[in-house]
Amino acid sequence: MRIGHVIVPAEDLDAQLAFYGELGLTTRFRDGDRYAAVTDGTVTLGLADETQQPLAGRTMVSIEVDDLDACIARLGAAGTAAGDPVVGPHERRVVVTDPSGNPVALYERTT
Repeated sequence: MRIGHVIVPAEDLDAQLAFYGELGLTTRFRDGDRYAAVTDGTVTLGLADETQQPLAGRTMVSIEVDDLDACIARLGAAGTAAGDPVVGPHERRVVVTDPSGNPVALYERTT
């Protein structure tokens, strides 16, 4: 398990990329006008349009897990509710909330 990235809503991807570029972050990749990843070399921000946001309009931590189903089962046994996984273009993911109510996206790569 590792922190994959922090998902940041991006209504205008070009403007977001220019802003974070001015701060010195490097663009890792861009997927059309819907998603881009920028990094400082250690932490990655995923700039996501509404179609790529697990929870629209919310900034959230995204954690990559090796086995999403097993992780959901462990969380369920500990009392954390999780819905059904959603299949995205590169991952399967589910959004859960931490004990303080903050959304956390858990994902397993499919590509």
